Amino acid sequence: MKVKRFFAQSMAEALKQVSEQMGPDAVILSNRRVDGGVEIVTALDYDENMARQSLGDKAQDATNGSRLAEMQADQHRRLEDELGRSRDRIRDVREKRAKVGASYGGASFADLNEAASVGFSGAEVGGPAMPESFSGATGYSDELAQMRAEISSLRDMVSGRTAEPAKPVSNAVQQRLAERLLEFGLSSNLAGSLSRRHKGGRLDEGWKQSLKMLATGVRTSRHEWLDEGGVYALVGPTGSGKTTTIGKLAARHVLRHGSDSLVLVTTDRYRVAAHEQLFVFGRILNVPVRVVDESHSLDDILDELSDRHLVLIDTAGLTSTDKGYQEQLAELARSHHNIRTHLVVSATSQPRIMKSVWHCYKMANLAGCVMTKIDEALTLGESLGFVMETGLPVAYYTDGQKIPEDLHHAEAIPLVRLAVERLKKLQQQQAVAEGA
Repeated sequence: MKVKRFFAQSMAEALKQVSEQMGPDAVILSNRRVDGGVEIVTALDYDENMARQSLGDKAQDATNGSRLAEMQADQHRRLEDELGRSRDRIRDVREKRAKVGASYGGASFADLNEAASVGFSGAEVGGPAMPESFSGATGYSDELAQMRAEISSLRDMVSGRTAEPAKPVSNAVQQRLAERLLEFGLSSNLAGSLSRRHKGGRLDEGWKQSLKMLATGVRTSRHEWLDEGGVYALVGPTGSGKTTTIGKLAARHVLRHGSDSLVLVTTDRYRVAAHEQLFVFGRILNVPVRVVDESHSLDDILDELSDRHLVLIDTAGLTSTDKGYQEQLAELARSHHNIRTHLVVSATSQPRIMKSVWHCYKMANLAGCVMTKIDEALTLGESLGFVMETGLPVAYYTDGQKIPEDLHHAEAIPLVRLAVERLKKLQQQQAVAEGA
C-alpha cells in the first residue's frame, strides 16, 4: 500500500496532482483545509485489513471505514513529520561537524541521509547501516544514538510490527450470532465485531444487542432538505437512481411549497440525450431546468439562483476511467457555494461495489448518502453495514418507482426494523422452497 500526501492552493489543483501522480485508482483517505490551501492524503492498493494491521491496537477505535481511513492518514502525517524532524537533526549534526572539522573514520553523512529519506511504499525505513566508527564519534554519539532509536521506532511503525491479528469469535453463542448477522447481510468483519461484544447470555439477547448497536451506528440526517433548503448534488454510478430520486424530491417539494422556489440543474454534458428525463420532470412539475456547459459554469448558474429555496443538482454517472470524471468532481469540490453532495447507492449492489463507489466519489466532500432500490434487495444488512462502516449519514431511501410516494426520510431505527422484516421474509421464502 502506497500512501502519499499532497498540498495545493485549491481542491481542484490537489485533485489534479493526485490524478497525475497516483492515477485513477487512488483512494482518498482524508482531505482538509490547511494554511495556504488544502491537503489530501491518498493511497494506492488500499486494503482495510492491511490498514488495521498497521494501526495495531489503535484500530479498535475505528468504528467505521471512514474513521479507519482518517486514522491511516493521521499515522502517515505523523511518520512524515517524524522523518522530517530526523532530517533536520541530521542537518544540524552535519553543520556542527563542518564547523569543528572533525573526522569520523571516513563515514559519510550520505549514509544517514539515505536512511532518513525512505518513503512510505512499504520499504523498510533505515537504508544502509551507519558505520560504528561514525556513531561512536566523540561529541556526537548521543545525538546519533537518539536518531538511530527514532528511525528504528519509525521502522516498527511502518512495518506494523505492533499490529495484532483480529480476535476470533470465542464461544458457540458468539459463533451462531455471527452467522445470523452474516445472513442479515453484514460483512464478516462487522458481524464478527458485533458478535464479540456479546459476552454471555442467550442468542436472542445477543441478536437484540447487535441490532441496537446497528441502530446506534447508522447515522441519519436530522433535517429534510425540502424544509431546510439549500443546494444539494447527487452523485453516483449510472443506474443508481440519481435522476429518479431528484424527480421524487422535486415532486414532493412542489406539493409542499409550490414550484416557484425550486430549480433543477444538471452537470451531465458528457452523454447524448442525458438531460431528457430531467427535462420531462421539469415540464410536468413546471420547474425550470438549467444545464451546466461550456458557456455556463456551475457557479455562474448557482449565482443566478441564489434567491431559490432549493436547488437540486443531477450529475453524470461517471467512473474513474470515464472522460470528465475528474472535471465533474472538481467542479463540485471547488465551488464557492455550499453544495451538500450526497452519494446515491443502490441497495442491490454488492458490498464491494458499494465500497468501490464510495472511494470513487469520496473526493467530492460527501455530506451523506441516499439509498435506492430498497424494495429490490433481498437483504438490507449490506446497506446498513456500508453506511455504518463509511460513516455516511443517510438522508433518504427509496423503495419503488412511484413519484413521490416511494421516497422516505431516513431514520435509523425504522431502517433496522425494515431490514429485520426483510430477513424474516427471505427466511420464509427459503422455508417454503425447501418444503416444496
